Amino acid sequence: MKIDAIRRNYTRDKLDMDKLTADPLVQFEHWLQDAVDAELPDPTAMCVASVDASGQPSQRLVLLKDLNPNGFVFYTNLGSKKATELAANPKVCLHFPWHPLERQVIVYGTAERVPSSQVMKYFLSRPKESQLAAWASEQSRPISTRQALLQKFAEIKHKFEHGDVTLPSFWGGFLVRPHQIEFWQGGEHRLHDRFMYSQQDDGSWSIDRLCP
Repeated sequence: MKIDAIRRNYTRDKLDMDKLTADPLVQFEHWLQDAVDAELPDPTAMCVASVDASGQPSQRLVLLKDLNPNGFVFYTNLGSKKATELAANPKVCLHFPWHPLERQVIVYGTAERVPSSQVMKYFLSRPKESQLAAWASEQSRPISTRQALLQKFAEIKHKFEHGDVTLPSFWGGFLVRPHQIEFWQGGEHRLHDRFMYSQQDDGSWSIDRLCP
Protein backbone atom coordinates (compact mmCIF):
# COMPACT_ATOMS: atom_id res chain seq x y z
CA MET A 1 0.00 0.00 0.00
CA LYS A 2 1.43 3.35 -1.08
CA ILE A 3 -0.04 5.77 1.42
CA ASP A 4 1.87 8.67 -0.11
CA ALA A 5 -0.33 8.30 -3.21
CA ILE A 6 -3.63 8.55 -1.31
CA ARG A 7 -5.10 11.98 -1.96
CA ARG A 8 -8.19 13.73 -3.24
CA ASN A 9 -9.09 17.20 -4.40
CA TYR A 10 -11.38 19.48 -2.37
CA THR A 11 -14.00 21.13 -4.54
CA ARG A 12 -17.17 21.05 -2.44
CA ASP A 13 -17.29 24.69 -1.30
CA LYS A 14 -15.44 27.96 -0.76
CA LEU A 15 -15.26 30.22 2.27
CA ASP A 16 -15.03 34.00 1.92
CA MET A 17 -14.75 36.72 4.54
CA ASP A 18 -18.20 38.06 3.68
CA LYS A 19 -19.73 34.67 4.51
CA LEU A 20 -18.48 34.79 8.11
CA THR A 21 -20.42 36.05 11.11
CA ALA A 22 -18.81 38.52 13.52
CA ASP A 23 -19.08 36.00 16.38
CA PRO A 24 -17.19 32.70 15.87
CA LEU A 25 -19.56 30.81 18.18
CA VAL A 26 -22.46 31.79 15.91
CA GLN A 27 -20.40 30.74 12.88
CA PHE A 28 -19.61 27.44 14.60
CA GLU A 29 -23.28 26.86 15.34
CA HIS A 30 -24.09 27.33 11.64
CA TRP A 31 -21.44 24.80 10.63
CA LEU A 32 -22.51 22.34 13.32
CA GLN A 33 -26.08 22.56 12.01
CA ASP A 34 -24.76 21.85 8.51
CA ALA A 35 -23.02 18.73 9.86
CA VAL A 36 -26.22 17.60 11.58
CA ASP A 37 -28.33 18.28 8.49
CA ALA A 38 -25.86 16.29 6.37
CA GLU A 39 -26.44 13.36 8.76
CA LEU A 40 -22.75 12.93 9.45
CA PRO A 41 -21.93 10.20 11.98
CA ASP A 42 -21.26 11.78 15.37
CA PRO A 43 -21.39 15.42 14.21
CA THR A 44 -20.63 16.58 17.78
CA ALA A 45 -17.49 14.46 18.10
CA MET A 46 -14.40 16.51 18.87
CA CYS A 47 -10.79 15.74 19.64
CA VAL A 48 -9.68 17.17 23.00
CA ALA A 49 -5.93 17.78 23.34
CA SER A 50 -4.35 18.34 26.75
CA VAL A 51 -0.78 18.35 28.07
CA ASP A 52 0.67 16.52 31.07
CA ALA A 53 3.24 17.77 33.58
CA SER A 54 6.16 16.61 31.39
CA GLY A 55 4.85 18.51 28.36
CA GLN A 56 3.55 15.40 26.61
CA PRO A 57 0.33 16.14 24.67
CA SER A 58 -2.47 13.59 24.52
CA GLN A 59 -5.71 13.47 22.55
CA ARG A 60 -9.02 11.69 22.70
CA LEU A 61 -12.46 11.97 21.08
CA VAL A 62 -15.37 13.15 23.22
CA LEU A 63 -18.83 14.50 22.42
CA LEU A 64 -19.73 18.16 22.64
CA LYS A 65 -22.73 18.40 24.97
CA ASP A 66 -23.44 22.12 25.08
CA LEU A 67 -22.62 25.22 23.09
CA ASN A 68 -23.36 28.58 24.69
CA PRO A 69 -22.07 32.17 24.45
CA ASN A 70 -19.24 31.26 26.86
CA GLY A 71 -17.93 28.28 24.90
CA PHE A 72 -17.95 24.51 24.53
CA VAL A 73 -18.98 21.99 27.21
CA PHE A 74 -18.17 18.30 27.65
CA TYR A 75 -18.47 15.88 30.57
CA THR A 76 -16.07 13.27 31.94
CA ASN A 77 -14.79 11.32 34.92
CA LEU A 78 -12.81 13.83 36.98
CA GLY A 79 -10.17 11.18 37.69
CA SER A 80 -9.55 10.57 33.99
CA LYS A 81 -6.29 11.46 32.28
CA LYS A 82 -7.79 14.46 30.48
CA ALA A 83 -9.46 15.82 33.61
CA THR A 84 -6.33 15.58 35.75
CA GLU A 85 -4.23 17.18 33.00
CA LEU A 86 -6.72 20.02 32.54
CA ALA A 87 -6.82 20.61 36.29
CA ALA A 88 -3.05 21.14 36.26
CA ASN A 89 -2.87 22.97 32.91
CA PRO A 90 -6.20 24.38 31.68
CA LYS A 91 -4.88 25.24 28.21
CA VAL A 92 -6.75 23.04 25.76
CA CYS A 93 -7.33 22.57 22.05
CA LEU A 94 -10.47 21.13 20.42
CA HIS A 95 -10.72 19.83 16.87
CA PHE A 96 -13.91 19.08 14.92
CA PRO A 97 -13.15 16.96 11.80
CA TRP A 98 -16.09 17.16 9.42
CA HIS A 99 -14.32 15.39 6.54
CA PRO A 100 -17.36 14.70 4.31
CA LEU A 101 -18.08 18.45 4.26
CA GLU A 102 -14.37 19.19 3.66
CA ARG A 103 -14.40 21.29 6.82
CA GLN A 104 -12.66 21.39 10.15
CA VAL A 105 -12.71 23.73 13.13
CA ILE A 106 -9.91 24.19 15.68
CA VAL A 107 -10.61 25.82 19.03
CA TYR A 108 -7.87 27.20 21.30
CA GLY A 109 -8.96 28.03 24.82
CA THR A 110 -8.89 27.41 28.54
CA ALA A 111 -10.93 24.83 30.43
CA GLU A 112 -12.79 25.37 33.67
CA ARG A 113 -15.14 23.18 35.70
CA VAL A 114 -18.85 23.72 35.12
CA PRO A 115 -21.16 24.25 38.15
CA SER A 116 -22.42 21.13 39.91
CA SER A 117 -26.03 22.12 39.16
CA GLN A 118 -25.28 21.99 35.43
CA VAL A 119 -23.51 18.64 35.84
CA MET A 120 -26.49 17.22 37.72
CA LYS A 121 -28.95 18.42 35.09
CA TYR A 122 -27.01 16.78 32.28
CA PHE A 123 -26.31 13.56 34.23
CA LEU A 124 -30.01 13.07 34.93
CA SER A 125 -30.77 13.49 31.21
CA ARG A 126 -28.53 10.55 30.25
CA PRO A 127 -29.89 7.04 29.62
CA LYS A 128 -29.76 4.96 32.78
CA GLU A 129 -27.17 2.60 31.27
CA SER A 130 -24.84 5.57 30.66
CA GLN A 131 -25.36 6.73 34.25
CA LEU A 132 -24.45 3.26 35.49
CA ALA A 133 -21.37 3.15 33.24
CA ALA A 134 -20.15 6.40 34.81
CA TRP A 135 -20.17 4.65 38.20
CA ALA A 136 -18.64 1.42 36.89
CA SER A 137 -15.66 2.82 35.00
CA GLU A 138 -12.58 4.23 36.70
CA GLN A 139 -11.74 6.01 33.47
CA SER A 140 -8.11 5.78 32.27
CA ARG A 141 -7.18 3.32 35.07
CA PRO A 142 -5.80 -0.15 34.22
CA ILE A 143 -8.24 -3.07 34.47
CA SER A 144 -7.40 -6.76 34.25
CA THR A 145 -10.09 -7.94 31.83
CA ARG A 146 -13.27 -6.78 30.12
CA GLN A 147 -15.10 -9.35 32.24
CA ALA A 148 -13.99 -7.48 35.36
CA LEU A 149 -15.52 -4.30 33.92
CA LEU A 150 -18.77 -6.08 33.11
CA GLN A 151 -18.86 -7.53 36.60
CA LYS A 152 -18.47 -4.05 38.10
CA PHE A 153 -21.25 -2.78 35.83
CA ALA A 154 -23.52 -5.62 36.97
CA GLU A 155 -22.85 -4.80 40.62
CA ILE A 156 -23.66 -1.11 40.08
CA LYS A 157 -26.80 -2.02 38.15
CA HIS A 158 -27.97 -4.19 41.04
CA LYS A 159 -27.20 -1.41 43.54
CA PHE A 160 -29.47 1.04 41.74
CA GLU A 161 -32.02 -1.53 40.59
CA HIS A 162 -34.91 -0.03 42.56
CA GLY A 163 -34.02 3.66 42.54
CA ASP A 164 -32.60 6.57 40.65
CA VAL A 165 -28.89 6.61 39.86
CA THR A 166 -27.17 9.31 41.91
CA LEU A 167 -24.49 11.61 40.54
CA PRO A 168 -20.99 10.28 41.29
CA SER A 169 -18.79 12.75 43.17
CA PHE A 170 -15.99 11.99 40.69
CA TRP A 171 -17.99 12.95 37.59
CA GLY A 172 -18.19 16.46 36.17
CA GLY A 173 -17.85 18.73 33.18
CA PHE A 174 -15.60 21.33 31.61
CA LEU A 175 -16.37 24.55 29.79
CA VAL A 176 -13.77 25.51 27.19
CA ARG A 177 -13.66 29.30 26.83
CA PRO A 178 -12.13 30.03 23.41
CA HIS A 179 -9.69 32.81 22.63
CA GLN A 180 -9.00 31.68 19.06
CA ILE A 181 -11.12 29.65 16.64
CA GLU A 182 -10.03 28.60 13.15
CA PHE A 183 -12.45 27.65 10.37
CA TRP A 184 -11.00 25.56 7.52
CA GLN A 185 -12.73 24.85 4.24
CA GLY A 186 -10.99 22.55 1.77
CA GLY A 187 -10.02 24.19 -1.51
CA GLU A 188 -9.05 23.04 -4.98
CA HIS A 189 -5.31 22.43 -5.62
CA ARG A 190 -4.71 22.52 -1.83
CA LEU A 191 -5.55 26.25 -1.81
CA HIS A 192 -7.73 25.87 1.26
CA ASP A 193 -9.68 28.70 2.87
CA ARG A 194 -8.63 29.32 6.48
CA PHE A 195 -9.90 32.04 8.78
CA MET A 196 -8.72 32.66 12.33
CA TYR A 197 -10.90 34.48 14.85
CA SER A 198 -8.88 36.02 17.72
CA GLN A 199 -10.54 37.53 20.77
CA GLN A 200 -9.57 41.11 21.58
CA ASP A 201 -9.22 42.75 25.01
CA ASP A 202 -12.69 44.29 24.73
CA GLY A 203 -14.28 40.90 24.01
CA SER A 204 -14.75 41.50 20.29
CA TRP A 205 -13.22 39.24 17.63
CA SER A 206 -10.80 40.04 14.83
CA ILE A 207 -10.68 37.81 11.73
CA ASP A 208 -7.58 37.02 9.65
CA ARG A 209 -7.35 34.95 6.50
CA LEU A 210 -4.49 32.46 6.81
CA CYS A 211 -2.38 30.97 4.04
CA PRO A 212 -3.29 27.33 3.44
